[in-house]
Amino acid sequence: MTASVGAATAAPEELSADVPGATAEAQAVIVIVSRDAGTRRILYRELSKRYGGDYQIVACGQPAELAPWMRDLRAAGLPVALVIGGVGAQDPDGIEVLGAVRAIDPAAVRVAAVGWGDWPAMRSVFEAVTVGTVDRWVNRPVAAPAEEFHRSITEFLREWASQRPGGFEAVRVIGQRWSARSQELRDLFSRHQIPAGFYDAGSGRGRRMLRELGLESADLPVVVLQFADEPSTLVNPSNVEIADAFGIMRPIPSGKVFDVAVAGAGPAGLAAAVYASSEGLSTVVVEDEAVGGQAGTSSMIRNYPGFSQGISGAALAQETRRQAWAFGTTFLYMRQVKSLARNDGHYELGLSDGGVVTARTVIITTGATYRRLGIPALEGLQGRGVFYGAAVSEAPAMRGRTVFVAGGGNSAGQAALHLAKWARQVTILVRAASLADSMSDYLIREIDAAPNVDVHYRVRVADGTGTGHLESLVLEDTASGARRTVPADALFILIGAQPRTQWLGEAIARDLRGFILTGPDLPAGTGGPHWHPAHRPLPLETSLPGVFAAGDVRHGSVKRVASAVGEGAAAIPLVHQYLRTTAAAQTAASRQQLLPASTRHNTGPSHPRPGLNQQPVTGPRARAPFDRHSRVRSRK
Repeated sequence: MTASVGAATAAPEELSADVPGATAEAQAVIVIVSRDAGTRRILYRELSKRYGGDYQIVACGQPAELAPWMRDLRAAGLPVALVIGGVGAQDPDGIEVLGAVRAIDPAAVRVAAVGWGDWPAMRSVFEAVTVGTVDRWVNRPVAAPAEEFHRSITEFLREWASQRPGGFEAVRVIGQRWSARSQELRDLFSRHQIPAGFYDAGSGRGRRMLRELGLESADLPVVVLQFADEPSTLVNPSNVEIADAFGIMRPIPSGKVFDVAVAGAGPAGLAAAVYASSEGLSTVVVEDEAVGGQAGTSSMIRNYPGFSQGISGAALAQETRRQAWAFGTTFLYMRQVKSLARNDGHYELGLSDGGVVTARTVIITTGATYRRLGIPALEGLQGRGVFYGAAVSEAPAMRGRTVFVAGGGNSAGQAALHLAKWARQVTILVRAASLADSMSDYLIREIDAAPNVDVHYRVRVADGTGTGHLESLVLEDTASGARRTVPADALFILIGAQPRTQWLGEAIARDLRGFILTGPDLPAGTGGPHWHPAHRPLPLETSLPGVFAAGDVRHGSVKRVASAVGEGAAAIPLVHQYLRTTAAAQTAASRQQLLPASTRHNTGPSHPRPGLNQQPVTGPRARAPFDRHSRVRSRK
């Protein structure tokens, strides 16, 4: 930004506290807009002190000048990260001013600054956030240091930076732009919140990078890991090879028996890992894709308790993963559980890489996946305009394009609104006659208010065309069967919920759709050689004793992130109960063996659990299993 623009955009007293080197080093801009000089002054002071070294801070006193300013800034190569606007008596049109920013720069985060105690203004801001006119809000700082204010601002800046290319790249991917594998890797790194840069192998820079690596004729994509002292290069690697190259995972010692094995690292699995590890249970989590499951693809979850301004699914998943990791959870990435078998009183999980994980109990949290369309013309265009899931990493590439989203659930609504920041037009395709039964009210209201988002009801995708990239879709009216062809640049598919349970075979009872039956939903007479006739399965227990299910994979579950987290957490007290009862049964059996043969009789707990030939539970869980003062009973 030139000095002349700076002089025009702020009062002299505001720019007098200039930050040394700010203009020369700043690569982005924070814009303050308010008619009130006091609001501009305090915001400029606080923002300059903390962020002036990395961001140019400018203040605008005339909202009508905001649009040309932002265009001038972009022309000067300075993108706008945040627009912070006053809302209240001095800025009665503050929400409208912020709402207009979306058309100027869809990536800029629009933040309403409200005076503390201005409840009428706050209520209007809440409504504006609900319908998408404003992205975030913050109370104006009153006294220095304003740490609560800066905590919010720092988070908003992190959100903005996460959606931009450039900066630190822990990983570089060189591949074909419209390749399903390249798209998969971009999405994989994005969901793991790993800073990654993508370079089209057909571009001048991409060819130069391959030439410098001596890989001009290499199989694509090429993945370069740059975070280590010695960068390593992987040619057309599998996900397992990438995970192993990161060096995060430690080999599991031979003969290791975990207390808990969790299959799947969605919200339910991660919550189970946090609670199990925090309570001293040795825990392993096996995940074949990215942590977070379907929730991890959500650009913004606003109804999860504790996050008043929302949180992305990827951020929520990664924070929970770090929490479990800090408590001691072992993670096995990019491995799929292929089989479940009982051996010598333990459960063995066969993995896709040939390995085996052994555990005393198992929690199945493999979740559900989006149903495939099964249309050959569109399946062949996956990654080239056709995407399963939200594919958050692809959203900026949709700038100015015509985009369709198939699905009527929360994930589809979140994806549509995120894509609408860049796309010229987003159309949601819904088979039902309404969204009311499948989508949260706050999302429906935001969709209704979005100027470039439409909803078409009673319609399905019947076919599509494209040469190298999606060009059109054939849409069918589900009532009349009438078809029409519409131009389309991209289709994001988030329909149905197909449980990831095929690997279970006949070992676990499931409903007709494949969801796992648990507790009271199990068929009458459920049992087998491992069950005692008098035993009744615990609430989340499956048809195999000591094997539990939680989250979307379970029959009757509520398809919400908070519900999945609750089920994952609730499974751990049941695991404790199972381990205590099993230990008691083993103790009773051992005592029977010590009695003379003539005096032995079938005694023990009234509800003995299976697996009497298991190895005794050692450590804290083995002592006083029924002592009401033990730590097992006192856990929260």
